[in-house]
Amino acid sequence: MSLEGILAVHKPAGMTSHDVVARTRRILKMKRIGHTGTLDPEVTGVLPLCLGRATRVVEYMQELPKEYEATLRLGMATDTEDLTGNIIEQVDQVSVTPAEVGKVLESFLGTISQVPPMYSAVKVDGKRLYELAREGKTVERKSREVNIYEIEMKGFEWNGPYLDVSFRALCSKGTYIRTLCVDIGRALDLPATMVKLTRTMSAGITAAECLTLEEIEQMMQAGELQEHLIKVDHAIRHLPAHTVSDDKTSAALQGQRLSSRAVTPEVDVPGCIRLYDSSGLFLGIFEKQEETGAIAPVKVFLPEM
Repeated sequence: MSLEGILAVHKPAGMTSHDVVARTRRILKMKRIGHTGTLDPEVTGVLPLCLGRATRVVEYMQELPKEYEATLRLGMATDTEDLTGNIIEQVDQVSVTPAEVGKVLESFLGTISQVPPMYSAVKVDGKRLYELAREGKTVERKSREVNIYEIEMKGFEWNGPYLDVSFRALCSKGTYIRTLCVDIGRALDLPATMVKLTRTMSAGITAAECLTLEEIEQMMQAGELQEHLIKVDHAIRHLPAHTVSDDKTSAALQGQRLSSRAVTPEVDVPGCIRLYDSSGLFLGIFEKQEETGAIAPVKVFLPEM
């Protein structure tokens, strides 16, 4: 039986997310692998990889919040918003207190607007922004709304004339932590740039659940990797779970629409659900249709024989 499930990888610094996928494909000797959110090369941390049919739930996993631990440097700004870029602004002395920084951090809680950085993978007229930035071009970018659910200061350390502030943030997909660092500095009337970033949670998967690429290779050689994979339905556990009646299980597996009476407990509101048979076998993602109230298939997972 081929590998199927979510492989929680600890992405090391110096590799792109694509590099991690490529290396994992070689280790696992399988092509059908997808990730649930790109990390910049120097960023480390949680990178969930979906193996086999698990690639069909990537879009649902991507909707979940992500958690980061970051360090920003007050007193210096770069063209890339992190230390990989060129310094474009700096000050001789930073004069702020932990209380002032903490108050500004709290001001970013909730829905905020961000302008994607030029060094990002966002496409404008079919070309990625970082490609344009490398050509020395700057283009107008539309702001986008993101959500900061939690933010707290974790550390406060002087680095010569600069001040390094560490913080934790729980945020929605599409949040640029580099840009958040710059905006925090701007709110303090100081240039700022991101020094370090680690993703500590993605799609509900924490750093403690992650394996290094070396551990993955060892477990694959020992034939033990499957037992370390997160099951597909567990990875989308934010979707409510329901059970189909025994007489309608075959219909569900054939991708037929079901009467709302065939599912327990009753589906109260329109939207996606996880559907199981009476033995607890995951059958797939179904959706209650707003117009008819019927339970329609979205992605059926036929049991592997």
